[in-house]
Amino acid sequence: MNLSKIFIARPVATTILVAAIVIFGLIAFRTLPVNELPNVDFPTIRVDAELRGANPEIMASTVATPLERQFSQIAGVETMDSVSSTGRTRITLQFSLERDIDSAAQDVQTAISQAMRRLPDGVDPPTLRKVNPADFTIIFLAVSA
Repeated sequence: MNLSKIFIARPVATTILVAAIVIFGLIAFRTLPVNELPNVDFPTIRVDAELRGANPEIMASTVATPLERQFSQIAGVETMDSVSSTGRTRITLQFSLERDIDSAAQDVQTAISQAMRRLPDGVDPPTLRKVNPADFTIIFLAVSA
């Protein structure tokens, strides 16, 4: 028996079947879960350094710059963001999704150790923290709003 012969012999049933498939397809399409901001954990590390009493310009030139130079040599760094204020510098490193956060943290710690020779006397040893950029964005938006 030829399958197409059944559909040719019954055009009304064929039309109803096609309409049903289209309607169910549209319903299914509308119920698909779509997230504009998918849950992706970017490997992100934040480095904080302190030099009491130093103004933002000194922090940027004598603390942030040597650290940034060292961090720029780490494989897989996608973005690097630095903010210097009175006595503090915060550098946020975001790595590619393929990069393991633990090995990235080890590389950052090694870079900090190498950069310590170029940092001014009195600077506290920089600390690193693994952070979730989604939480950071929510906090940033709440503060700026």
